[in-house]
Amino acid sequence: MNEIDKIKELHRSLICSELYTFPKKGKVNVSSKHGVYVIYSQTDQVLHVGMTPSGKKGLNQRLYNHISKTGVFYREYLKPNDICLRGRGKYRYIEIDNPRLRALVEALTAGLLCPIHFGTGIKRVKKEE
Repeated sequence: MNEIDKIKELHRSLICSELYTFPKKGKVNVSSKHGVYVIYSQTDQVLHVGMTPSGKKGLNQRLYNHISKTGVFYREYLKPNDICLRGRGKYRYIEIDNPRLRALVEALTAGLLCPIHFGTGIKRVKKEE
């Protein structure tokens, strides 16, 4: 199987994977491996597509970051819109060990699902008062 077909297959696996609800309390405990994930609102709107670039605790750590009020997604989208994912928001994920495949599956998934929050990598300039 060529790389393009592999990326498409992994994307389909992600979209068809089990849908979980974020815990009301405590940590996320689904996988300590690396992968790609999709976060949904309680009304199933795609909010964010992400991946685990690093971290010893993999998907568990990355998904927990989103419900523990840390990171860009929280700061730039969840907090300003007063959204709490705990007990309401949903997510699905797929484990992908290969960093290149992870990045490509994240890119394809974000491009096809058009999440509400999409990081562009552009730094915001703070306005002087």
